[in-house]
Amino acid sequence: MSAPGIQHVAAFYERLAPESLDRLDEVYAADAAFTDPFNDVIGIDAIRRIFEHMFATVHLPVFKVDAIASEGRNGFLTWTFSFQTGKAGARRDWTVKGATHVRFNAQGKVCMHYDYWDPAQALYEKTPLVGGVFRWLRRRLSSGA
Repeated sequence: MSAPGIQHVAAFYERLAPESLDRLDEVYAADAAFTDPFNDVIGIDAIRRIFEHMFATVHLPVFKVDAIASEGRNGFLTWTFSFQTGKAGARRDWTVKGATHVRFNAQGKVCMHYDYWDPAQALYEKTPLVGGVFRWLRRRLSSGA
């Protein structure tokens, strides 16, 4: 359950495409909980809506799994998510680094998925209107080390 399960999750995310959403039930339990900085949902249908929204709002989304670890029914991934926003001819590239903790149920499916990443550093600081405020706050609160 540990090593093969987390390898399956990693492969699923690295190949994630709109058509793979029909196979979410191969990875997730029907009552799986999914939490990230913007979502906190339960169930495959709700998880599917998160990814449908992603595919509808960003261009060329790609997950690259950087590292994998597992212990018992817990799996951990670090990843890099890259995507583009904007209209054709004026696209902007984005990169988000994060980590995911998944827990597997007795059937080997993900029953808990928790994403850890910093939306302030990854997104807000790079946004023209609010970015300056977040960069100033980061410098102000930093130890300077």
